[in-house]
Amino acid sequence: MKTENQKAWFFVLPVLLLVAFNALIPIMTVVNYSVQETFGNNLFFWEGLSWFEQILRSDRFHDALGRQFLFTFLILIIEVPLGIIIALSMPRKGIWVPVCLVTMALPMLIPWNVVGAMWNIFTLPDIGLLGYFVNEVLGIEYNMTRSPLAAWITIVTMDVWHWTSLVVLLSYAGLVSIPDAYYQAAKIDGASPWKVFRYIQLPKMKTVLTIAILLRFMDSFNIYTEPFVLTGGGPGNSTTLLSIDLVKIALGQFDLGPAAAMSLIYFAITLLVSWLFYTLMTKDDAQ
Repeated sequence: MKTENQKAWFFVLPVLLLVAFNALIPIMTVVNYSVQETFGNNLFFWEGLSWFEQILRSDRFHDALGRQFLFTFLILIIEVPLGIIIALSMPRKGIWVPVCLVTMALPMLIPWNVVGAMWNIFTLPDIGLLGYFVNEVLGIEYNMTRSPLAAWITIVTMDVWHWTSLVVLLSYAGLVSIPDAYYQAAKIDGASPWKVFRYIQLPKMKTVLTIAILLRFMDSFNIYTEPFVLTGGGPGNSTTLLSIDLVKIALGQFDLGPAAAMSLIYFAITLLVSWLFYTLMTKDDAQ
């Protein structure tokens, strides 16, 4: 009987312990603050679950959560189809393959705060190239500092530019793994391009698309730096996503108890929706 060698765990165990430690301490600190009130000087007063009740009944929380879900929904319905279309259009062989791959990867290499600052300058109506072009050349009034619609269009466009490449690269990896024999058989059968995509390419991309959707959901649902640098949550509270509102409560108002409770609710919602996404997308694989 063949026995498995478990010695590799001794090399992985230190990393697992380090990651667990780095995750456990912050979570326990947040849990501690979520059930207590503090006014500084390391003085705490027991509050129980009152902060959770306050957050769940708060219209401010519901509005911010709704804006967060709306942003994530828009990101997914734009970036996933767009990423697939671009991946299908990319060459499979030749010298243009590395050129396309590098070009696709470039936006993801830019730091998040730099992306927000770039798009802030780019879209300003007075000095920004895009802002000037839309206002002066196209004659369309565009000012994200005054118009909530313009602000929403800007933050969504910014995220699409920044992260569609991730969907493209993952989809492309799934496409290049398909053997040529599948395409040859489809050509012999006279399959249309749609049928090739529906019955050959899409099933082969299912695994990478599951990863892409989960990554894009978690990242867009917890996004903070780019929209904060770009709009600061304005104009008014029109682009104040849940992540931005959470930071405002924690650092702006220094209400650590409500902020801790909100962050745990935020964390639970992210885990729940991610689990639902994964369960629905892998339901057929389990059968």
